[in-house]
Amino acid sequence: MKVGVFIPIGNNGWLISKNAPQYMPSFELNKTITQRAEHYGFDFALSMIKLRGFGGETEFWDHNLESFTLMAGLAAVTSKIQLFATAATLTVPPAIAARMASTIDSISNGRFGINLVTGWQKPEYSQMGLWPGDEFFAYRYDYLTEYAEILTELWQTGRSDLKGDYFQMDDCRVSPKPKGPLQIICAGQSDAGLAFTAKYANYAFCFGKGVNTPTAFAPTAERLLKATEETGRDVKACPLFMIIADETDEAARAKWEFYKEGVDEEAVAWLGVQGAADTKSKGDTNVRQMADPTSAVNINMGTLVGSFETVAAMLDEIAEVPGTEGVMLTFDDFVKGVELFGQRIQPLMKCREHIDVAAEATA
Repeated sequence: MKVGVFIPIGNNGWLISKNAPQYMPSFELNKTITQRAEHYGFDFALSMIKLRGFGGETEFWDHNLESFTLMAGLAAVTSKIQLFATAATLTVPPAIAARMASTIDSISNGRFGINLVTGWQKPEYSQMGLWPGDEFFAYRYDYLTEYAEILTELWQTGRSDLKGDYFQMDDCRVSPKPKGPLQIICAGQSDAGLAFTAKYANYAFCFGKGVNTPTAFAPTAERLLKATEETGRDVKACPLFMIIADETDEAARAKWEFYKEGVDEEAVAWLGVQGAADTKSKGDTNVRQMADPTSAVNINMGTLVGSFETVAAMLDEIAEVPGTEGVMLTFDDFVKGVELFGQRIQPLMKCREHIDVAAEATA
């Protein structure tokens, strides 16, 4: 099973809590995490794009780096790990995204790909005058389809003449082309999102669900497999999970309870309001899951809480879900979390037995 890290491009990672580690994003922080992930044999690192945060006492995600420039920097200081930047497709024309990708492909020697997102939080775009109107929720995957077709044409042939409803290419050219076929990933898990992923993407990132329910995402993986039956393409799921681990199950659960006690209610309320703004899509979008008040402290992300042995066993369960290619991980404390994963969890995982990394003392 492949393992990736969802690096903390925004402040405080993925816990909306006053009791969780509080930190600002920086290149040095993300370089440390990515280089250590590469040392421990992680297969990929992905950075999101967030243009406006949720506020609250913790100023959650109010402070963010930019995804493409961050990954360009990381490409220059790594040698093996696959790197993915996220394109906020309402802000970056596809021809510019294609050229930036080709540049980072050159820096990384073919280790780069793009995560395509349609956008769901209106204030991120309306603050710059780029929000096309709430009707965008209804046609966003039609828009993304044209975007992906232009990217693919430019990467494969160096030119595009696509005339669509949203983009008009006129002998558009990009050179040099990437050294190899650049990978596209998508995190949409609605029916429309999975249909797009099955046709254009190489991997589907989806949300894990619940606390210590490692296989609860299986219905999404099954829906993806059905979508790929129509396209004839091999596209696998990579669910997103947070790891909160310690020496014992009790110690790990104590940390989890402490984080929940410190939930930033104001930031969570903002998330709820923004998640409810989309009245055009169905109830199966990942934004609906993120904004669910049930466990908004961790953005309703699938979370594995327990001892190193317990977490390793749950990760092995994830690997057994049909249609699963890998897993993308976040941590409550990223620097410490990557080290503990590499030293204490990964060696216990049957699905990672081929990874041979020399043990080191934790810093």
